[in-house]
Amino acid sequence: MTIRKSKRIVMNTKQILSAFILFTFSIGGVLASDNKKDEKTEAELSASSLHYPVKPSLAINTSSYNTAFGVRGLGTSGLTIKHFTSNSRAIEGIIGLWPSALSATILFERYVNAFDEPGLNWYYGIGGHIATQTDWVYYDGVRGYRRSNGDFGVGIDGIFGLEYKIREVPIAVSLDVKPFLEVTTNGDAYLALDPGLGIKFTF
Repeated sequence: MTIRKSKRIVMNTKQILSAFILFTFSIGGVLASDNKKDEKTEAELSASSLHYPVKPSLAINTSSYNTAFGVRGLGTSGLTIKHFTSNSRAIEGIIGLWPSALSATILFERYVNAFDEPGLNWYYGIGGHIATQTDWVYYDGVRGYRRSNGDFGVGIDGIFGLEYKIREVPIAVSLDVKPFLEVTTNGDAYLALDPGLGIKFTF
């Protein structure tokens, strides 16, 4: 089977900064807009309760867990831990492990129920990562970029996926893409789609 080389994109500093700023503000604007909608909804429910009693609404996060710990595979593969800070928001950390590489990613995510199905949620968000690499990286059998010994990278990440919390057992499964833009100490920049399949124990 022929091994395809991933495409390396070299950018100058101005282009890299422009891409960072555009991506950050676009995602940040979406998250801020959603936050305002949540605050308005809570205010309306509070006001209506002064006139007549209402049943508490279902949490936007219908996964029914607070924290989860497990593994992520396919792209950035390693250990992952997720913790909900509110009904619809979570923080996820991913430690990517390779024979000659290590990365640490943090993501701020928002959850929205999918298809009115309890336990099934869309999630999306933004974050960043740092990485050190001394050899080839493989993504699903495709040889990726290479850094020399001691090279260091920093990047900005997005994420979009679907997660299902199995009702009968404390397990959640997810499928997502985590596209990132990374800049290295040798002046290069890389783009990757970074798909991921996750299995986590919940509690």
